Amino acid sequence: MIPKRILVAMSGGVDSSTTAALLLKQGMKVEGVTLKLTSGLCCDIGSAQEICKSLRIPHRTIDMREDFSQSVIENFISEYRHGRTPNPCIRCNEIIKFGLLLKYSRMNNFDFVATGHYARIEYDPLSSRFLLKRGIDPIKDQSYFLYRLSQEQLQYTLFPLGEMQKTDVRSLAKELGLPDAERPESQEICFVPNNNYRAFFKEHAPEALQPGDLVLSDGTVVGRHEGVAFFTIGQRRKVGYAAGERVYVVKIDPVTRRIVLGKISELRTTEMVVSNIHFIAFDKLWTRMNITVKIRYRTPFIPAVIEPLSTNKVRVIFKKAVLGVCPGQAAVFYEGDTIIGGGIIEIER
Repeated sequence: MIPKRILVAMSGGVDSSTTAALLLKQGMKVEGVTLKLTSGLCCDIGSAQEICKSLRIPHRTIDMREDFSQSVIENFISEYRHGRTPNPCIRCNEIIKFGLLLKYSRMNNFDFVATGHYARIEYDPLSSRFLLKRGIDPIKDQSYFLYRLSQEQLQYTLFPLGEMQKTDVRSLAKELGLPDAERPESQEICFVPNNNYRAFFKEHAPEALQPGDLVLSDGTVVGRHEGVAFFTIGQRRKVGYAAGERVYVVKIDPVTRRIVLGKISELRTTEMVVSNIHFIAFDKLWTRMNITVKIRYRTPFIPAVIEPLSTNKVRVIFKKAVLGVCPGQAAVFYEGDTIIGGGIIEIER
């Protein structure tokens, strides 16, 4: 049997390196690729090249800075300008890593693209569809970031780490002598160095740094702020106002540039509208469905019901009131360990 040609997205980290090593052990013909997304930031091209050299596989670099800037960074800035909180990793996965990179791989006669994501892809013969499932490591599961993948993208993608625990991945990397076995993980947005949003917006979108009023829910002005881009719904720290009780950001008005502060009870909501819907398990939602939903990556699974509103919108009704629903974030729907689909939160309460 002719070995499959696999193009492995290499970041210079332990997960992508172990992915390449595992596929080599399986007899695949592996090549590494690193995407240059920003100048001087993001993936460590030098480390990726070193790892590929140690594995004795070819390495290539693709410059996608222009595509990344237009599709991901500009959208990120626009969303914050409008008082919303985006998730750029989801957009990058959909458009760059599993969009443009997959297209590149097919044009260059690779059979699959592989990444170090902790998620699983299974083919369901009953529905004749590829399903996306949670990785078995509940702490590292990254299926939330992948809910927008299409059937074609799932068909030509491999996630070799989906069946592994993170601790086992590090142990295997160490056993294989990979140079990045003990490398710490980055928790930051790749194009915002040190999570310094102030410096980022000052350089890339200074017009977003327009001051405005901090107000309480009753309209009382209690201070000033430096820009709506520095706030997100549910935020408690660094709101610029000290009160006798804890206050939270409960509303962001990008038109008047008002940041509304209130009590935690004002963040509770029993339903929301989600737009820009994408389903994986089926093409369209026809009727009400019991699911669990994540409203952010690190939030727990919340029991809820989804019902169709239009071809592009659903209503999510929570079984119990929840906190911290934030416009611009992704709401991802699950049935057990299978992703049903998801979309973008439009109405917070």
